[in-house]
Amino acid sequence: MLSTGGRGMLAVGAVLCGVGWGLGYGEARVLGVAALAAVTLALAWTAPRPSVRARRTVVPTKVARGDAAHAVVVLVNTGTRPLRGLRAEDHVAGEPVYPATLPAVPPGAEVGARYPLPTHVRGRVSVGPMSLVRGDPLGLSRRAREHGAVETLLVRPRTVPLPVLPAGRTHHLEGPTSDTAEDGTLTFHSLREYTLGDDLRRVHWRSTARTGVMMVRRMIDVSLPATTVVLDTRVGSYAGRPPWSTSAETFEVAVEVAASVAAAVAGKNFPLHVFTGAGPLTGARDRQAGSGRLLDLFALVEADAAHSLRDTFEILERGRDSDTLVVVTGVESAAELEALGRVTRRFDRVVVIRVAAPAGPPPAALPLPARVTGLLVTDLEELARAWHREAVR
Repeated sequence: MLSTGGRGMLAVGAVLCGVGWGLGYGEARVLGVAALAAVTLALAWTAPRPSVRARRTVVPTKVARGDAAHAVVVLVNTGTRPLRGLRAEDHVAGEPVYPATLPAVPPGAEVGARYPLPTHVRGRVSVGPMSLVRGDPLGLSRRAREHGAVETLLVRPRTVPLPVLPAGRTHHLEGPTSDTAEDGTLTFHSLREYTLGDDLRRVHWRSTARTGVMMVRRMIDVSLPATTVVLDTRVGSYAGRPPWSTSAETFEVAVEVAASVAAAVAGKNFPLHVFTGAGPLTGARDRQAGSGRLLDLFALVEADAAHSLRDTFEILERGRDSDTLVVVTGVESAAELEALGRVTRRFDRVVVIRVAAPAGPPPAALPLPARVTGLLVTDLEELARAWHREAVR
């Protein structure tokens, strides 16, 4: 097909030919014929279908926001003639890009090219479909053919390594101290004589037969510290400081803060519950999946206007007791945190991390319920410093 320049050349050639023959201008006829001949040669140049095998891969397929990612194009000439004038055109996030002009490819040879992909926005980035475009030297004609399927680049939130906050509960030697302790977290400590009320499932029958006295296993509760992370996703909870930052940028920092805390817990294979404004983050409780799967889930978290912290606190109020609660929000009003007081009794340790815009005066301190620690951060570096201080407190 003709490019914009080719269509212009065709129109100019037709006009010059008409003027030349109609009005008897020989120079116009020559120029018009030359223009039409150039268009014809351009179409003939791009008409043959190139014998080529092409593939495009995304490297890596998952990356932290701001880190480098590339699309790698590999082209193999399966024909008997050299290939010239080929260009790889791709679509990234639905937008056309023109990234790579490929060098001449001899018969049977393989060439490659690469171009950077945008990673400044968290979420899924669709890459493709890719087209191989053959154009003439004058840029009058182009013929495109699609190769390869659409691939996905997953841009995860950035994280910083953090320690897990120590739990406040002291575990009892006779077993669990709450109904959240799982049977799988109890380990054998010693044997003792049976007393009324002991669980008969813990009777050690071999020792009972040998001593003639009913013996039971004494168990130690080694239940792992459980952490609940709540990310406030309400749009109105985050303020920007124009022109230095926007509320969307402040929300991105909040997602990275919550992801860092959750990844630290998941990396230790400790029990974890993650809530956003829409409810539990599906799949976050899978301790076998590790922090990688967790970051995949955080990559798809979006801000919304329909849910607030109050909705999440109501869910926690009906839930089981746990060790540590971490709330990540950007609210600047104490009214938004009123419901927090009703859920603090279910946790041994409660930390509220307020994310503020990096520029401008810091927000005023908010009154927090008793036993609640407040941290104010503007980026991940501040989070790391404040979190380490809290871990040793």
